[in-house]
Amino acid sequence: MALTNTQFLYYDSNVLRLPQDKRTAYHEQVDRLIVELSKSLKGKTKIVITRVVKAGSFAKHTILRQTSEDPTDVDVVFYISGKSIDRDTLQSLHDTIYELLIELYPNKSVEDFEIQRKAATVSFVGSGLSVDIVPVIEDASKPGYGWQFDLHGDPPVQTCAPCQIQFVRDRKAIDGHFRTLVRLGKRWRNYNIADLKPLKSFTIELIMAHLLARDGAKGSIDEKFRTFLLYIAQSELREPIQFPENKPPFGSFTGPVVILDPVNSLNNVAARITDNERKQIVAKAQTDWDEANFASAESDPDLWKEIFGPRFKVED
Repeated sequence: MALTNTQFLYYDSNVLRLPQDKRTAYHEQVDRLIVELSKSLKGKTKIVITRVVKAGSFAKHTILRQTSEDPTDVDVVFYISGKSIDRDTLQSLHDTIYELLIELYPNKSVEDFEIQRKAATVSFVGSGLSVDIVPVIEDASKPGYGWQFDLHGDPPVQTCAPCQIQFVRDRKAIDGHFRTLVRLGKRWRNYNIADLKPLKSFTIELIMAHLLARDGAKGSIDEKFRTFLLYIAQSELREPIQFPENKPPFGSFTGPVVILDPVNSLNNVAARITDNERKQIVAKAQTDWDEANFASAESDPDLWKEIFGPRFKVED
């Protein structure tokens, strides 16, 4: 007999999900950073901030509780006007933000600041929180939309942080367990990071959303998670995925995995997954689907530790 929803929800609530007190503390820490950085940008540059949005897994309520295997990070999107995507690059924006962060946190080691592909990251050792400062050049013609740059020279990508948050909210309205399933998928990835690192959180979220659109909300959490593994194993991630939110124009993609960004049909969110990585992900999903089926048939929580790690538990 499969584990019950109550048992999986216990694991989600007591092991995976970020506790409310931590969520409140992170909000306060991020809000302080937003206020100070906004003030500094206003006083020392020509950058005009029109809007600040907390985004990513934190805003979507799919973030995992912090452990050594599950880092905690918050994306903060700064919408900027007065900058032309034809004249300015991400590097110039990040240079400005990076310098201001060092001024704001003079007692922090320079190693606590990191420049990634699309964001400047601030790491707070005390709380373990990492904050990604994501500058987006506002598209005045489309509320919520803007252009996000890449330090490595890839073309700018149009994005909409509020739309991505709403996308998850809409799926949660259809299936009350949607966020739980996303967290289970992310925990599976993190526990098996050697094989699954290329499977990003956003990609997991979109595969879960695709299965919800295909199958509806019926079935238990146990069944739907095993369906997630089976879909990856059987489809081999070769089937293009898109959503009702996707509108023309559509991009033409040649990569081995194609999953359209619901807010931008020209953006393949899985574009960086190589064919070898795809095969590796598929092989791991097949192996773990077999393990999950056996664990479900035996109704033995200990067997699920092969999927999620030694902290898996369904009761005190």
